This record gives sequence, C-alpha cells and structure tokens, in this order.
Amino acid sequence: MKTILIFFLLGVILGTAAASVIVPPALSWYNEAGFVNKNSHVTSIVNIPDVVRYATNRLIRGQLIGAGIGGVVFLILGIVVASRGPRKSTTPAKA
Repeated sequence: MKTILIFFLLGVILGTAAASVIVPPALSWYNEAGFVNKNSHVTSIVNIPDVVRYATNRLIRGQLIGAGIGGVVFLILGIVVASRGPRKSTTPAKA
C-alpha cells in the first residue's frame, strides 16, 4: 500500500510539473492574435483583469488535468510494481 501511495503522489507531482511546462506555450499559441503590421499600432483594447483571470484559470485547470493524468498513470504503475511483491531468492541459504 505504501508503494502504491508513493507512486501515486510521484505521478501527481510529475504531472503537475509537466503541465506547468506544457500549458503556458499552448495558451500563448492558442490565443495568439492575428498578424499585425509592424508599422501600424494595435487597435484593440483588452480588459487586463479578465485576461489575467482567464490565463490563470486555464493554467490551473491544465495543472489539475496533468496531476490527474500523472496520478492515474503512476497509480497503475504502482499497483503493477506492488503486485509483484518482494522477490524471493532462488539460491538456498548457507548453513
């Protein structure tokens, strides 16, 4: 049981770390504005608090999804490792 819990927690941590690396570039790619000519200025005005709220919400959601996926994958891996049990030595003990 201890091995399974350790694998699960390791998976959650690694999944969150992976999502922290993967999600920000995905957010910037997904939300990138269209081509703007360098000689002209941007004519749109954004509401900064809404943009920050949106980006933070998406980052946290991505981290939760990454933690869930990592937890499930490593939980299964932990169950497989724990089900093998300790290996018994095939060589007889010396007397």
